[in-house]
Amino acid sequence: MKLISDSGSTKTDWLLTDKDFVVASCRTQGINPFIQSEEFIESVIRDELLPQIPLNGFLSDIRFYGAGCRSKQGQMVHAILSRHFSGANIEVASDMLCAARALCGHEAAIACILGTGANSCLFDGTEIVNNISPLGYILGDEGSGAFLGKVLLANIYKHLLSEELAEDFRAVYSLTVDEVLQRVYREPLPNRYLASFTPFLKKHESHPEIQQLLFSAFDSFFKRNILAYHHPELPVHFVGSIAYFFQNSLQEAACHNNVNIGRIIREPLERWRNI
Repeated sequence: MKLISDSGSTKTDWLLTDKDFVVASCRTQGINPFIQSEEFIESVIRDELLPQIPLNGFLSDIRFYGAGCRSKQGQMVHAILSRHFSGANIEVASDMLCAARALCGHEAAIACILGTGANSCLFDGTEIVNNISPLGYILGDEGSGAFLGKVLLANIYKHLLSEELAEDFRAVYSLTVDEVLQRVYREPLPNRYLASFTPFLKKHESHPEIQQLLFSAFDSFFKRNILAYHHPELPVHFVGSIAYFFQNSLQEAACHNNVNIGRIIREPLERWRNI
């Protein structure tokens, strides 16, 4: 049996297969070793994953694709998985590689992630050959859920949105400035917290001010990431909840930058399951 995972900062999707048949699938909290401790990740595997997967046979392979899985951080995830699945052949790689393989197959293209975070790469049909660093939710991640939430909160508390929108925001969330600052600057996982405000944007997607906010964020993603690959002939594919639920605004920004959008899917493992 094989266990495949796609992990972002908010959630991890797991797929257990046996001879190319799906045996089980489940979801746990997101695993990102760049911003989470070894103890936290260990608890997710032990307390959330193991109770959900029916291991009635030998687990031969694990492919863990995750956000933040660079060399040192990837080694930490590998060590944790090895403790719980001794004897399995374990591969730990970036979630970007998972997205590229799911979106592009064996074709050259530009693959993108727009979820809680953002990322992109130039894929030659076999491997990633270039990656414009997204720089994370503080320095970059344009167009991501965290980025959109950050802009929304700033516009609300700097009184840059209409009273109509501000009043509805207060009715839904009832947050003071101090409470927001506490969550963003003093508590764990601020990127998840920022991204949690995107349902408000979806609710008001047709409002001109929100349309402009979304267009500006996606326009920035294209200008600061995709155009830097200098391959206008290639299709640009997307995976992630933000790309999926805000397709209209994403397409508008793409057209503005002469970018040809190809596939847009919500989850990489969704396409792998269909394949």
